Amino acid sequence: MSGIAVAAKDLPRWHDLTLPALRITGEQAEARTGELVARLADDFRLSDEQRALTLGDGKRSLFANRVHWAIVDLSKARAVEKIVPGRYRITDRGRAILEESPPKLDKAYLSRFPEYLGQSSGAGERDSEGGLPASSSEGTPDEALRVAFRDIEAALRVDVLQKVRSVAPGSFERLVVRLLVAMGFGRGLQDPGRAIGKAGDGGIDGVIDQDGLGLDRVYIQAKRYAADNAVGPGAINEFFGSLDDVKAAKGVFITTSSFTKAAKETATKKSKRIVLVDGDQLARLLVKHKVGVRVEEVFEVKKIDEDFFTEAE
Repeated sequence: MSGIAVAAKDLPRWHDLTLPALRITGEQAEARTGELVARLADDFRLSDEQRALTLGDGKRSLFANRVHWAIVDLSKARAVEKIVPGRYRITDRGRAILEESPPKLDKAYLSRFPEYLGQSSGAGERDSEGGLPASSSEGTPDEALRVAFRDIEAALRVDVLQKVRSVAPGSFERLVVRLLVAMGFGRGLQDPGRAIGKAGDGGIDGVIDQDGLGLDRVYIQAKRYAADNAVGPGAINEFFGSLDDVKAAKGVFITTSSFTKAAKETATKKSKRIVLVDGDQLARLLVKHKVGVRVEEVFEVKKIDEDFFTEAE
């Protein structure tokens, strides 16, 4: 389960907010989006932690996003109408809905209005019961998009790690050097990194210069192991000795498997800075820095440019 789904599990769902939002809008001449968010948060007794949850970009409030989509649904069903951006009022249809006192305003209820069906995304791609697609029934479309993106990336990380485990040792060492350069090591230098792994390499598989004279270098040990072949403390001690031989102060030990608890403890006790990168972190870094992967499709998420329409008035 994705992080956003776990963090948001106790928040009111999108369609839990539609009817309360309509009721609040009907209590006044006009309702402002910010006031709806605050009022609904109070009515549902959200904690400070729940109010602070963000959508995933670290900026937009998760709860406010759900309120936004509740208002969007009410607008599509013609239950409320926009006065100006961020301000709404109830319509005759909205009052008729309240008089009917439905238990909730979900997709099944709102689909009785032809305007709602006509404006809903995915029109013509209904589910087996004739309603709207069920993929976003739990979370808002914004949440569903992020969940799908994370699921795709998780599957990609599994695939890329399997692929890395299948390459030749020399190719793996070159890939690791390329990754660190892509991360910014040796920035500004021409050909700052090189793989040097070979017989009698002294336990050093690659090196990256941090300055033009090579005074500051990052040394690399790369182990292309199967998932069940964890790196133990002995390999860490050997790498430490190799660093000592070249008078290096720091090194990066990268593996496609994992590190035992003893190996991690050994690395932390050494006088030299040794950073450990296991298979999971390696896969995440490869995907993040686009090494061994490429962009297949780009989707742009757009929103209304209120400034444009203000200038046009």
